[in-house]
Amino acid sequence: MHSKSTTRTRRKMALRATALAVAVAAFATGCASDAVQRGYLPGYTDGEVTNQTERITNLWNGSWVAALAVGVITWGLMLWCVAAYRKRRGDERLPVQTRYHMPLEIMYTIVPTLMILVLFFYTNRDMTAILDTSEEPDVNIQVIGKQWSWDFNYLDDDVYETGQHLLEPGSVTQDETVNDAPGTSEDLPTLYLPVGERVEFTVDSRDVIHSFWIPAFLFKMDMIPGKTNTFQVVPEREGTYAGKCAELCGEFHSGMLFNVEVVDRAEYDAQMEELRAQGQTGELGLDLNRQQHSEFSTDETIPEVEG
Repeated sequence: MHSKSTTRTRRKMALRATALAVAVAAFATGCASDAVQRGYLPGYTDGEVTNQTERITNLWNGSWVAALAVGVITWGLMLWCVAAYRKRRGDERLPVQTRYHMPLEIMYTIVPTLMILVLFFYTNRDMTAILDTSEEPDVNIQVIGKQWSWDFNYLDDDVYETGQHLLEPGSVTQDETVNDAPGTSEDLPTLYLPVGERVEFTVDSRDVIHSFWIPAFLFKMDMIPGKTNTFQVVPEREGTYAGKCAELCGEFHSGMLFNVEVVDRAEYDAQMEELRAQGQTGELGLDLNRQQHSEFSTDETIPEVEG
């Protein structure tokens, strides 16, 4: 009698704990911050940064929800097996060592296969849309990665911007950032983009493998020597963002940074005219060497590698 009463009490406690956990989860979901709803990806409450960030965020969150559902089911089955098939007091028999259950075996094969196919479908659908370059761009920009900075060729306006790496990125203070945007600095090259217009990026490397990454865009593209990659994006939110190299490319990789300014067309045109007034006309090619001369570079001479 005492055993049955204890069992009922434990069941009631378990049900109450489950109900409380469900209530807390529902409340937390309803009150989740914007960062949580975005899966902790970079983002803003006043609009998407590009035409692709919402798509990428949904794919990211959907993948995590599916993974969590699988985890909950797996953990639940494991705990159930632990409780249901635990060794009882006074039971000295050895458990059955081999047992086959054909329906379960079939389920173990079909369910993971379906899960992989679904994940593949959505990933392929979104990546195809993100990498689509069939539309006519409004602006064409070539980005060249180099050890350890960036060159930007504004192909439509026949002007360019060139940059130098920062020797000590960690020394940048808040006063030196651009519009208080984290990861930016007044000493870095700035990439200007017109808001609401389709930009086609052509990315190349002058020396080793780099990766063109704007975290707020939730996208990056590898830059491989001897291979040209392209992608298109429509910036939809004006603002200042940080850019960096996402591929370990040598000693000063951490200083391979740049700023991104998404501005209206009038300001974009004004920046192009300013580059033209500075004499930065034409295009920077891939035949330049990696040696950089500026107040941010070292005095060491980097020997050219033949062959």
